[in-house]
Amino acid sequence: MREFPHLMAAADTATLLIHCPDRPGLVHDVTGFIFAHRGNIIDLQQHIDPTLDAFFMRLEWSLENFTLEKEEIAPRLQPLARRHDMQLRLHFASQKKRVALFVTKESHCLYDLLARHESGDLPVEIPLIVGNHDTLRSAADRFGIPFYHFPITKENKQEQEAAQIELLKKERVDTVVLARYMQIISPAMIAAFPNQILNIHHSFLPAFVGAKPYHQAHARGVKIIGATSHYVTADLDEGPIVHQDVMRVSHEDSVQDLVRLGRDLEKNVLAKALWWHVRDQVLVYQNKTVVFE
Repeated sequence: MREFPHLMAAADTATLLIHCPDRPGLVHDVTGFIFAHRGNIIDLQQHIDPTLDAFFMRLEWSLENFTLEKEEIAPRLQPLARRHDMQLRLHFASQKKRVALFVTKESHCLYDLLARHESGDLPVEIPLIVGNHDTLRSAADRFGIPFYHFPITKENKQEQEAAQIELLKKERVDTVVLARYMQIISPAMIAAFPNQILNIHHSFLPAFVGAKPYHQAHARGVKIIGATSHYVTADLDEGPIVHQDVMRVSHEDSVQDLVRLGRDLEKNVLAKALWWHVRDQVLVYQNKTVVFE
């Protein structure tokens, strides 16, 4: 127990993400735990999927007068978790996520995220940028962020990804953002960062997968183009979708027009998905997501 709970910064909060089989009393038991330790709940959202008989919750509370130390909270929640067969994820607002940005040559998503971060609109730490080309090193230099170049070929891919994983672990990175990183991520990297690798795909998935979706869309004469941000899994472009958006186009738009218009979609969709991720508003369940907006 903490003797002087008032000494904790008032701005700090804890966020708890929960999923478990649906049953009576879940909200009562979880909120009762917070109340019993003098926590002030500032946000609570829940969702029930009747087809899966599954319950999902996001709960955020102030730690200003909470009577448990941070390191005590998770262990003290375990009896509750066992009783309800709960999967829990706990995070504290004061502990910013450490995000690594992976890039190739396209700069629009990278610059957008760096600008949001510099302005204070993206509450994360960005300790490094990784590129399989050296093209965007100058962008990293402008923002004072270390840039690491890992040239990748078929012959050295496994070795280079092992070195990337080692670097990410050394820098205590917990989230990887593929900001138009044009490489297929290996199972080893995915296993090291499960549901922590966020990708932006320049298409409204599941339509037009692969490397040139705008060319495919133009050839089909589509009237809507889109962008999709999803977590990376071993199945290419089939990971849990976090956010999508669309834009109307017409027969007058060329492939170049679609690419230009699509860039705005891509950077906005990726930024919104990352915002939800770093604020612990996304819960992954059976290759789908519950996003608490």
